[in-house]
Amino acid sequence: MMYQSIGFIGTGNMGSALARAADKGAEEGAVLYLANRTPAKAEKLAGELTRARVSTNGEIAERCDLIFLGVKPQMMPGVLEELAPVLAARTGRFVLATMAAGLSCARIRELAGVDCPVIRLMPNTPASIGAGVVQYCGLEASGEELDAFAGLLAPAGLVDRVPENLIDAASAVSGCGPAFAYLFIEALADGGVACGLPRDKALAYAAQMAAGSARMVLESGKHPGALKDAVCSPGGTTIQGVRTLEERGFRGAAMDAVIAAYEKTLALGKKD
Repeated sequence: MMYQSIGFIGTGNMGSALARAADKGAEEGAVLYLANRTPAKAEKLAGELTRARVSTNGEIAERCDLIFLGVKPQMMPGVLEELAPVLAARTGRFVLATMAAGLSCARIRELAGVDCPVIRLMPNTPASIGAGVVQYCGLEASGEELDAFAGLLAPAGLVDRVPENLIDAASAVSGCGPAFAYLFIEALADGGVACGLPRDKALAYAAQMAAGSARMVLESGKHPGALKDAVCSPGGTTIQGVRTLEERGFRGAAMDAVIAAYEKTLALGKKD
């Protein structure tokens, strides 16, 4: 099974990133329907894609095989309350796909008022350039539906199925992680500027270093600690920088950032 009609309710940063991936990953003849509170955003995105058209929440709820809910957690109850009568009137099978932090598959079904399959996903912003991470899980979605979903979003980057009890932790690492990585890149560039580098060069060096280091981890299969050790020559410059980071609690701060994001995600799930 492949999805022939794919709707996006919400075309913000994440919704648009996934729509771009789906535009590449959908099979021949599939159509993407885009709806947004600010129609101009949906119109702009539709103009950049090859198989998309501007739509409305109601039309998407009525006709699409796969419905992406690009809605913030605090707004989800109101959106689904409006769509519930339309969804309840449907006779064919359809799948809801939610990316709202903290809201479980079961809670989405409860808010929608229908016993349809639900796929929960946690994408990150680099998905917009095909270098992202998308974790997903399903509730009463068939293996065929889940496989088709993963294939649809494959152009976004790494698409990985996880149990739902791990998806909040996964999001705290890869969903929130880009912000932490950007802070690190910015700080390294600031350090370079302090040492006399022009800012454009310092930023380019820091960003390329981060990209290359990430590739080393992924492609070498080596533990990050071993790769770090390979850069730290005895009595050299790098180990002094590592020592300074450790004195300032670098790794502890990074771990605490992930834990704080995870705890906030759990809290969002309890508020609705």
